[in-house]
Amino acid sequence: MAAYTTIDNPELFFQCKLYSGSSSDVTVTFDGSEDMQPDVVWLKKRNSSGDHLIYDSVRGTNKRLQPNASDAEVDRSSDNDELKSFNSDGWTLGTFNSNVTGSGSTNVSWNWKAGTAWSNDASATSVGSLDSSGSKSATAGFSIISFTGTESGTPSIAHSLSSTPEFIMSRPREVSDNWMVHHGSFSAQDYMILNTTAAKASASSVWNSLPSSTVINMGDNAGVNDDGAMIMYAWHGVQGFSKFGSYTGNGNADGPFIFLGFRPAWIMFKRTDSTVDWTIYDNKRIGYNPNNYKLRPNLSNAEYSTSGYFEADIVSNGFKIKTSDAEVNASGTYIYAAFAEAPFVNSNGVPCN
Repeated sequence: MAAYTTIDNPELFFQCKLYSGSSSDVTVTFDGSEDMQPDVVWLKKRNSSGDHLIYDSVRGTNKRLQPNASDAEVDRSSDNDELKSFNSDGWTLGTFNSNVTGSGSTNVSWNWKAGTAWSNDASATSVGSLDSSGSKSATAGFSIISFTGTESGTPSIAHSLSSTPEFIMSRPREVSDNWMVHHGSFSAQDYMILNTTAAKASASSVWNSLPSSTVINMGDNAGVNDDGAMIMYAWHGVQGFSKFGSYTGNGNADGPFIFLGFRPAWIMFKRTDSTVDWTIYDNKRIGYNPNNYKLRPNLSNAEYSTSGYFEADIVSNGFKIKTSDAEVNASGTYIYAAFAEAPFVNSNGVPCN
């Protein structure tokens, strides 16, 4: 019988943290019982409009990308006034970008610890370590991949994960282009775009074929293989910690129950067969059933905290949808990515509810 989970404390690899903006630097310490130095920090203002901003420790501090936009990377390293440091149990944010800070603002951060990084970009900083073949068993199933693309041919890049990735987000750093998404439920060449409402499409120029247990296969589309610096985030599911699945909505208030094997801390949804927004919920905003607030990663809009609730129960082993809202439960097909607050059962077989 397989182990219930290999990660008894998900806070070692993912944490959601609310923070208040300021007119001076903000240093955040995570709430978890153990320290976690993040490798990806995704920030969003809640109480007013502002771009989503994402930073990672491979590209380095002060270098932002925007999940809701196609804009190229902005480098504030010489000013050192954006995400200034990835700390041993949190991070420090400067004062430059009013999208994610400022006196009186309320904000959220979603934070991941990577297992490995694979880089052929001499300017990138490595995370973790790789063996001579460029591979490593990643406990948390998450790899940050930095490489220099060619915008030609059908290349493959090592992902350094211990199994085939089930969720990939990719984009160029130096030019404006879309965020390309692969999901484990997709057929070869299928893709979606994180920064738009577009339905699932298919093109060999994006994902040339399905990823394997060792490599990700791309085409010549700039979103996955620009002639310059590229960044990819790749995950595979880890029992009791993360899951990347799909479900069919039924279009009524008695929606489906989605079994995850853990109580989710963060969930992102997208309908694949219709042009609706992406949606993110977490366990901190407001953190109790059934009215969790939603943010949309393809939009800069403030948090939907009045009529835009996620009408569902987040429970110890998944979530039960209680709305016919088209973003999560029309009569259509949905993909999701979810990360745990706690496994349903720990590695000793003890329930964690």
